[in-house]
Amino acid sequence: MSDFSVSRLLAAALVCVTSAAAAQNGNSNKENDPYSRYGLGEMTTGTSVLNRGMGYTSTAFQNAAALNTDNPASYPSLRLTTYEAAFTGGLRSIDAGNQNYNTGSLTLSYLRVGIPLGKHGGMAFGLEPRSHVYYHNVDTAATLINENGGSTIINKNASEYTGEGGLNYAFIGGGYSFGGFSFGANFGYLFGNIRNTSRLVNLDSTKMLGSDFSRYTRIGGIYWKGGLQWHDTLRNGWNYRLGATLELSQQINASRETYGSSFFYYGLQEVQDTAYSLPGQQGKITIPATYSFGAQLGGGNWSLAADITRTDWNQYQNFGLSDSVTDKTMRYSLGGEFTPAPGSVYHYFQRVTYRMGFYYGDDYVQLHDTKLNYYGLTVGASFPFKRGADRVHTALEFGRRGTTENGLVQMNYFRLHLGISLNDRWFIKRKYD
Repeated sequence: MSDFSVSRLLAAALVCVTSAAAAQNGNSNKENDPYSRYGLGEMTTGTSVLNRGMGYTSTAFQNAAALNTDNPASYPSLRLTTYEAAFTGGLRSIDAGNQNYNTGSLTLSYLRVGIPLGKHGGMAFGLEPRSHVYYHNVDTAATLINENGGSTIINKNASEYTGEGGLNYAFIGGGYSFGGFSFGANFGYLFGNIRNTSRLVNLDSTKMLGSDFSRYTRIGGIYWKGGLQWHDTLRNGWNYRLGATLELSQQINASRETYGSSFFYYGLQEVQDTAYSLPGQQGKITIPATYSFGAQLGGGNWSLAADITRTDWNQYQNFGLSDSVTDKTMRYSLGGEFTPAPGSVYHYFQRVTYRMGFYYGDDYVQLHDTKLNYYGLTVGASFPFKRGADRVHTALEFGRRGTTENGLVQMNYFRLHLGISLNDRWFIKRKYD
């Protein structure tokens, strides 16, 4: 590996880590999602920006100069050492029926490296966020029962629910191919912290103390995913690829601390008195099994892809409790890409790859006996910034999640995904000194 390759890798990693730290601090990542209060929060993915532009289709996807960590069976297709990083900026409009508000965020999407291992193998390692928890919900009405059996409605921001945290995945994976068949697996460490707090506040007019109940959950354990792919060529010269991935239900170690306290305000200062604490609780979180199947058809400068993904959320357990989740979810994705003239020398935009896609799915959160769903439209492009395989990838996503029926919340969201793929050759012997 050349000195240039080492310095390039270190510089890219330093820039990405520094930018990620800046994005994760402060308020830039505080995108309020009321549904992240349930389960493991809003589930995210390490899907490449390329695939996000194609409606998140990835199960049958391969690229010789870009990573697809959604299916590790794609790693043997790598022909160049690849460094990748991506960020996502989002805006969300939340409709709670009687009120609307907007929120936004900037977060790291992934940071990873892929390395070809001869003609038939490949490996990758990196870091990907897997879930996001941030919510701040206020119930501005509370009912108090008086001594005579009547009730009184107070309007003092009485019930407040907040939470933050999420899960991340640090992994290493490998794949091998023979003939038209390839297989691979990712192994890594799933870890994170989630805080959930509910408070009864501002009850000074009733001469009652406020109450605070907080739960801190720390998660950490080994997690794996396997994948298969098969490709062949049709008589007309088109090529096709079939893919499948498997994540079996897995138990992750967790510890929990629970605190309850009462408080009152002395002037502008909050004075707390801890009523009870339960530190050091040990338990398990059961991650449900997920299966995906996909197909891709291409003709040189174009391709079409489709994915179906199922998750068995009836297996989910958090310290023995299932929370407000549904039995199973299905997700359907469809997308395509087109490059007008990949080898064009004089027309830059002929070498740009354009993408479009659509997805629809069931939400794993289920409240008030109401099934939720989500759907979105994506468009994207990959821009070469020199004569080579290096690319800047972009994707725009417009979607909707939830409903205002039965007192629930509907969210319209817009996301801008920006990623980069840098490619280099490692372990090449120099012909001249």
